[in-house]
Amino acid sequence: MPDIEKTRKYVKMVADHRGWVLTPEKEMLAGLIEGLAVNLERYGMRYCPCRLFEDPKKDKDIICPCAYAEPDIKEYGHCYCSLYCSKDYLKKGGKIRKIPERRSADKMA
Repeated sequence: MPDIEKTRKYVKMVADHRGWVLTPEKEMLAGLIEGLAVNLERYGMRYCPCRLFEDPKKDKDIICPCAYAEPDIKEYGHCYCSLYCSKDYLKKGGKIRKIPERRSADKMA
């Protein structure tokens, strides 16, 4: 059984440490936390639940928070899966929306 509460604490700690906030979308947040917890149980790491995991060596860049979270948050106000958001973005009324994938095609193949 995935440890949802442990993962909830982890993502909150990451957000606090980085100066981010978690998505205000409660259902989305619950699904993302569950996906991270399942990936931790299955694969031993919290791989992004919004991306396909194939190879531990190749996919280190998608361990949450992924390598793309910080640039996505700086440019778009939230990361690709929308788990982490900029405080300022949400304060200014920013909405969660689909953003471009930064991960190169060779990493996804």
